[in-house]
Amino acid sequence: MGRTHRTGRRRVALFGGIAVAVTVVSALFATQAMAATATVHTSSGASLAVHAGPHTSSKVVGSVRSGAAVTIRCQTSGDTVTGKYGTSRLWDRIPAGYITDTYVYTGSDKRVAPACATSSATACSTAGTGDPRSCAKAVAWAKSHETRTYHKDYYRRCDHIMGLAYGFGASGSETAYVHWKQVPARFKHAGSTSVPAGGLAFFSGGAGHVMISIGGGKFVSNDIHGNGTLTVTTIGEIKSKWGKPYLGWTQPWFKANH
Repeated sequence: MGRTHRTGRRRVALFGGIAVAVTVVSALFATQAMAATATVHTSSGASLAVHAGPHTSSKVVGSVRSGAAVTIRCQTSGDTVTGKYGTSRLWDRIPAGYITDTYVYTGSDKRVAPACATSSATACSTAGTGDPRSCAKAVAWAKSHETRTYHKDYYRRCDHIMGLAYGFGASGSETAYVHWKQVPARFKHAGSTSVPAGGLAFFSGGAGHVMISIGGGKFVSNDIHGNGTLTVTTIGEIKSKWGKPYLGWTQPWFKANH
């Protein structure tokens, strides 16, 4: 998601007191990008919270006073935040944790530091979730319930279906987007499209949407090929057909069990 109302409002960031133009680095040389120095500016002058992850729901592990200089080691996508410099999903990794880029003066509307390394966790796991079914059994449930025939229990009930796949009578969340916000940061992989079989892929936009991965970039979703159906689709199809922004994926954590 792009930042709004920021073009032309930032000047070149200062690196060691010398003004340096921030250039767009191609993917080929992205690994050579250097950390950036920037300044925190909040609208009220209050300190900016530092989170354990790139989410407003992540644990607050510290703060940075307005006007303080920070070193941005890398940048990543996380929760959408509206701040002094507009609206953005960009978060900055500083030594103490993550801060939203919407309160950080970097000298550019684009990224100024390399992308943060993605999590090494690649497998679906129910560890710490207390789910009645394993990831493999949830995937098997989803595949066995695929249908192109209208089913009243599937129509507009994507989050409910995810709960059913994992053995719950209900997910425990009001909507898919609420579910995403409730999932603890340690179970989230914001922005990652490498979703393992059993992982839950989330989208924003209104009540949001969620579907279960069956591996190989394929997912089982309700309604995408007809109201009340349950069929195989992709992240790209959900985005293009419904126009819903992709948030990322989570391990199968449900409010119903917490």
